[in-house]
Amino acid sequence: MAKEDYLEVNGVITEVLPNATFKVKLENDMIIDAHVSGKIRMNYIRILPGDKVTVAISPYNPTRGRITYRFK
Repeated sequence: MAKEDYLEVNGVITEVLPNATFKVKLENDMIIDAHVSGKIRMNYIRILPGDKVTVAISPYNPTRGRITYRFK
């Protein structure tokens, strides 16, 4: 799937789950499961509840996403 096919949405981390997985509350009040992208994991960027993040969501499965950026 091409990079342009993903929907980029902002959200807030609500819960931390095992294996670098998080519950994220999106701007439209939906709650989805999201995992950390490779660049964030590679650079050891820490994500905690309450952090604002950008999530890439696939149009084929809108209940799961990938965290691509954490705001400061």
